[in-house]
Amino acid sequence: MLERCGPLEPRAVAIAASRGCVVVEDVVAPADLPGFASSAMDGFAVRSADVAVAGPDTPVVLEVVETVMAGRPPTHTVGPRQAIRIMTGAPVPDGADAVVPVEATRPSAGERDHDETVAILVRAEPGQHLRGAGDDVGAGTVVVPAGTFVTAPLVGVLAAIGAVTVRVVPRPRVGVISTGDELVAAPRGLERGQIHDSNRPMLLAAVAEAGAFPVDLGWVRDSPDAVAAALRSGATRCDMLLTSGGVSMGEADVVKMVLDRMVDPEWIQIALRPAKPFALATVDGVPLLGLPGNPVSALVSFEVLARPALRRMAGRGDLDRPTVTARATEALSRRPDGKLHLLRVRLARSDDGTWSVTPVAAQGSHQLVATASANGLALVADGDGIPAGGPVEVMVLDAAGALHTHRS
Repeated sequence: MLERCGPLEPRAVAIAASRGCVVVEDVVAPADLPGFASSAMDGFAVRSADVAVAGPDTPVVLEVVETVMAGRPPTHTVGPRQAIRIMTGAPVPDGADAVVPVEATRPSAGERDHDETVAILVRAEPGQHLRGAGDDVGAGTVVVPAGTFVTAPLVGVLAAIGAVTVRVVPRPRVGVISTGDELVAAPRGLERGQIHDSNRPMLLAAVAEAGAFPVDLGWVRDSPDAVAAALRSGATRCDMLLTSGGVSMGEADVVKMVLDRMVDPEWIQIALRPAKPFALATVDGVPLLGLPGNPVSALVSFEVLARPALRRMAGRGDLDRPTVTARATEALSRRPDGKLHLLRVRLARSDDGTWSVTPVAAQGSHQLVATASANGLALVADGDGIPAGGPVEVMVLDAAGALHTHRS
């Protein structure tokens, strides 16, 4: 599956559109950042030697020859017993080697009626409150290495060095389609035998959480021609297609029927519970992942199979969810059946750093309400389960939720 879902072709995108993408080549700073020495404070640029003896009781009075605002270059040089009023971020004038904060000064009438002066109340060390040229990064430095996942701060870095575009692996467009005559979208009322379509909204949200662009391909009735048309249409718009249901071995499994006619799919019975039936196909060059129809099975198979595939398409190296070893607060019982069981659990970390898990109330593949409260999947190997207090490996679905849940 991962071989079929290789990284998408890189492209240049505007830096504002690069968040959430993976950079494919090193980004180098073309110049020092910042490109000039600037003030870190609102205050006065001075020569430190002129204020070496300044103090509250021994103020040093300096002539103020200019005011420099951020974005404006100074036009004067700071000479002996002179100062320039300077704002945060403004270029430091020649001659000055320190900035005295405005709160460490007071106005002074001075000795000459027509010259503005300032009284300096503290001594200043050379380099005080100055930001040197290249203080953030020097010219020629790699600021964003190839393979980096672009975050909001990195977008700021790209903007700071003057980048307009950056080459990235684009985020995949993942189309999600629902099939089944039994499905009804709210607010339409249900008749006997009908259910609301929960898989499609759930999978669209899961795709977005995984960092891809969800594309809602809508609901299609159980018609082979309609399903085939929807899949081919989706393949023209998307980099991956997701279906749920219709991939088992029954005569009414329309997705299976259509794929058997259109392509040469792989029908896979995976030794997982839930998430057993799974289909892998290619529709007009676009990979299709057919998930089981029960909501919990669809969600678990997305986490274990589809999510790593779409992250690989996005050029990500971190394909899988993180795992931790936790202590079972109660027995995680099961029966031997040759499958790995993925139990939905509440994962918590105590103040001493240890993890514990408690199963959610219901574990049926159709019981979505209980599953929604889980923040982890406990991987319980074939056998009789895990006794209370025993260790179990857990896939972390919601790290923030787990870290903020504490148990004694």
